[in-house]
Amino acid sequence: MTEKSRPPLPPFTYETAVQKVRMAEDAWNSRDPERVSLAYSVDSVWRNRTEFVNGREAIVEFLRRKWAKELDYRLIKEVWAFHEARIAVRFAYEWHDDSGNWFRSYGNENWEFDDAGLMRRRYASINDLPISEGERKYHWPLGRRPDDHPG
Repeated sequence: MTEKSRPPLPPFTYETAVQKVRMAEDAWNSRDPERVSLAYSVDSVWRNRTEFVNGREAIVEFLRRKWAKELDYRLIKEVWAFHEARIAVRFAYEWHDDSGNWFRSYGNENWEFDDAGLMRRRYASINDLPISEGERKYHWPLGRRPDDHPG
């Protein structure tokens, strides 16, 4: 994994913040830890729920564990606010565990980017809501959310 530029670059406009968030959503919906990790600086620092993750290698391991537990994961992210090299995001995703219990997880993330457009800080607060399979809202095929699916 090499360090290279990940446009759009800061300072962000509304349009480039929206683009950056959709790119992140698409990557996370791939459920490919290596692909996702390339959006982060090699020394990226995360807080995800109560877990602290430092660096790309740890990000890959974290995501492997996450998607081994959170099956049929489908995510929607949305810009909440932005300023210069920071973007605040709200999100929701649905998944089930290996016993077939479904959840919708809601949260907020605060992101900070370096000059190359790599995320150097990610702070995520997430709450899980148990739902029935009939309460699911995200039914698109696994992978990228279709453009016509509401955010």
